Order: sequence, then structure tokens, then C-alpha cells
Amino acid sequence: MKLVRQKGAQSGLTLLELILACSILLILSTAALPTLKYTVIRSKEYELRRDLREMRNAIDHYKDLADRNLVRVQVGSEGYPPDLDTLVQGVQYGAGGQQKIRFLRRIPVDPMTGQTEWNLQSVQDDPDSNSWGGSNVFDVHSKSQGTALDGTKYSEW
Repeated sequence: MKLVRQKGAQSGLTLLELILACSILLILSTAALPTLKYTVIRSKEYELRRDLREMRNAIDHYKDLADRNLVRVQVGSEGYPPDLDTLVQGVQYGAGGQQKIRFLRRIPVDPMTGQTEWNLQSVQDDPDSNSWGGSNVFDVHSKSQGTALDGTKYSEW
């Protein structure tokens, strides 16, 4: 059996069908936007936690080697690195000082601010202080004043 097309008949969508399809797509995409927004924020928060953990582990490793007298430290620094650049550039390691050890490949970029600048805290600083005394690095925090999804400030992490 053969189907015969009528002359002048065209296949395609009518204007009403096109408007209906676009409306359905618009409704579905609007429902997905909040989910996408929170997914991006969660990934940045995960990256911030990972970067902070990486830097704090590097500081702890430096402190451990300093306590075992395997790296030279400044008097009064309590065995903590003088700054984050020292962790990247490395220090002389061992009794002879022939080897060089690096603790970080690079200073991570803060995902919340987009910069490699961090709030640093030294042993001599007041625990609630936001300014760094400049003598050593005991801890590191984000400079972002934003609030996380759990309600805490990024600068308190």
C-alpha cells in the first residue's frame, strides 16, 4: 500500500507545539538552576577544605622536622616556618644540609577569593586576631568573608 502525499502538505511543528515545547524546557531548566548553584558552591567548599588541609599538613611536617633538628629554624619561631613561601621554596634538610626538601609545590589559590593570599596566624598572635604578627606560620585561613552552606564563615575554617 502506498501513501500518497497531498500537494501543499508540509511536515513540521505548529507554532502552538513549538511554544509548548519551549515552555516545558524553560520550566525544567528553572528547576535545575538552584541545584546547579549549590553544586558549584559545594565543589568550591570541598576545594577550600582540601587546600587548607594540604597547607596545614605541610606546616605540621615542617614543624615535625624542626622539632627533630633536621631543618634549621629561627630563634623564637617555635619551629614553625617563617612564611608560606618557605614551604614552596624548600629548606636545607638533614645533618649535613646537603639535601633540600620542599613541603608544597605551590601556594594554592583560595577558591573563594581567587587569589593566593591567605590569612596567616603565628604562635605569638592572639587566637581571635585577624592580623598576622609576621614571625612564623602556625595556621592558615581563607580571607573570604562569605558564609558556607553550613552557616559558618569561610575565614573560621
